[in-house]
Amino acid sequence: MNFVARLIATGFFSGYSLIAPGTAGTAVALVIYCLMPELTPVAWAVFLVGLFFVGVWAASAGEAVWGKDPGPVVIDEFVGFFVTVAFLPPSVALGIAAFFLFRILDIFKPPPARWAEGLPGGWGVVVADVIAGLYGHLLLRAALLF
Repeated sequence: MNFVARLIATGFFSGYSLIAPGTAGTAVALVIYCLMPELTPVAWAVFLVGLFFVGVWAASAGEAVWGKDPGPVVIDEFVGFFVTVAFLPPSVALGIAAFFLFRILDIFKPPPARWAEGLPGGWGVVVADVIAGLYGHLLLRAALLF
């Protein structure tokens, strides 16, 4: 695996964390979110689509080296976290809430996320987290309404 694929797949090497690499990867995504400028809806859509396809590519490269849904591959946590916060009013508090909510949903993988893990290659790795991120997004959106 080349350096760029490894850098992306491991979420800037956060996936090498000895303790909870998925949580470490999501924490790095949270920091990036807090440093990002506010995005328009079109910019969010472009960002998410690009991140999704780069994530599938990098996760596939990681699986080729480490096997099915390997621990060091955390680009899926980045994608899922950003799906959770996309199109919502940007704030550090929302980012922190999204961090915890996404991690819980990613760990428990409510249906059909668990099923999506069976998709081939990086597709299964990333799509499962996109589904968890969609659940998190909808829960945050509902919380903001109330």
